[in-house]
Amino acid sequence: MIVNRLAASGYRRGMNTHDEDPQFPSQQQEPPGLTGEMRPEPDHGEQSYVGHGRLDGQVALITGGDSGIGRAVALAYAREGADVAFTYLPEEKPDADVTTDLVRQAGRTALPLELDLMDRSACDEAVERTTKELGKLDILVNNAGFQMARDETIDEFTDERIDRTLKTNLYALLWLVRAAAPHLREARGCVINNASIQAYSPSTSLLDYAATKSAINNLTVNLAAQFGPDGVRVNAVAPGPIWTPLQPATQPVEKLRQFGADTPLGRAGQPAEVAPAFVFLASPGDASYVSGTVLGVTGGKAVF
Repeated sequence: MIVNRLAASGYRRGMNTHDEDPQFPSQQQEPPGLTGEMRPEPDHGEQSYVGHGRLDGQVALITGGDSGIGRAVALAYAREGADVAFTYLPEEKPDADVTTDLVRQAGRTALPLELDLMDRSACDEAVERTTKELGKLDILVNNAGFQMARDETIDEFTDERIDRTLKTNLYALLWLVRAAAPHLREARGCVINNASIQAYSPSTSLLDYAATKSAINNLTVNLAAQFGPDGVRVNAVAPGPIWTPLQPATQPVEKLRQFGADTPLGRAGQPAEVAPAFVFLASPGDASYVSGTVLGVTGGKAVF
């Protein structure tokens, strides 16, 4: 059933560049990374995603919506009929401008929010501005995340790294859900969290990041139980290796060359291949009885 829904959601494999084995030449950026500097540039569904009105009239807030999975989800939601607010960091403005244009080209309202979600007040502001300027909030997508894989052992982990990972990946999620709760209850809306294959198969160089993703799985189940009586659904998507700016900005060059090759499908995924899972879980028509689940988009890696 889920497979059929995803296949029908607008992702057309034959129209995307990742039909052939991807090539990742040596490249490195500083976090958070920019799409325009990547080779090859990721596919967000710009030429392929076709909407079918699944989210007509809804309002979504997507954290980290400027690039990668966040941009692909923003584009898909807009083409499905939703207005989209999204957060980004100041240094990500070039990417945020592109996402804004894509949402507007789909005929929907875009609300770019330059905010650092490591600050609790920024999380409150994101929800407040979304509901004030777009009128309501139906869908909260906790997508923003931070990882750093260039340090191999715990001895090399700085306090700054640990603090950034935990605040971006966990604190912000809790702050945002808390701020959004009354609006989501009113709308009988949904929360979709971005987990990871790292929650199931953690890398030693990503032990802090992997721990936050495992916690996100737990939070998803617990929040689903709390919000269930209010008619609010809470789910998560667990992507595998996906080609986004986070990779050249945080991975060692030698690992980047083989990025995604260890999956059963033998390649990294594209953001356009993840977005349909977020559409399915957001759709009140398709996923009305789906809550407390984690949907894997991993290239064949197990999520259990």
